Amino acid sequence: MNPKYKRIVLKLSGEALKNSASGEALDSRILGSLALELKEVHALGVQICLVVGGGNIFRGLSGAKSGVDRTTGDYMGMLATVINSLAIMNALEKEGVPVRVQTAIPMERVAEPFILRRAVRHLEKGRIVIFAAGTGNPYFSTDTTAALRASEVGADCILKATKVDGIYDRDPNKFPDAVKYGTIPYLEAIEKRLAVMDSTAFSMCMDNKIPIIVFNMNDVGNILRAVSGESIGTLVS
Repeated sequence: MNPKYKRIVLKLSGEALKNSASGEALDSRILGSLALELKEVHALGVQICLVVGGGNIFRGLSGAKSGVDRTTGDYMGMLATVINSLAIMNALEKEGVPVRVQTAIPMERVAEPFILRRAVRHLEKGRIVIFAAGTGNPYFSTDTTAALRASEVGADCILKATKVDGIYDRDPNKFPDAVKYGTIPYLEAIEKRLAVMDSTAFSMCMDNKIPIIVFNMNDVGNILRAVSGESIGTLVS
């Protein structure tokens, strides 16, 4: 199989790693399944970057609502992304996939600091690179981190893995008549304030002409299908 995209950024929500039944923050079954799927994509020669959220452990915005200072809460959320990144690294290494974690907040005893040229070199050597701790700054989401890192490493696209099979005009879980978009321009996504990514992330992808594929990660094989160029989910371009 000849993949359509040679270098990708996969954006995962922290909630995607959570066991919804037990409430356990990190589900080993989900981590194992993700690692196997990434191993298959990696075997095709695709250069893979990951950005993962921390909402399964702590979310800055939620913390602010319960009295945590917003800046402090955002840093707490960044640390949560490091925990998730190390968990994914561990799952990938168990499958024999070479991987490196780079953090925007220096913590040398845990992971490498983010250095662009080193990250690109890892990709060229066939290693998966996981970008943790967001941008290192409060008030920026991990969606924006994905758009920033994709721009920096020259990614061909961003794969945004969610719990729904694309972008809808409204929440399909609340409105059965919600309409799914097959494709949608960046500007329309921004103007309609579609909640799948924040406006900063959409704008950065638009400025740097990076397409975004939004798809359901719960369907096994969807990452491979997206990389192969199959029409799944919603394409923002």
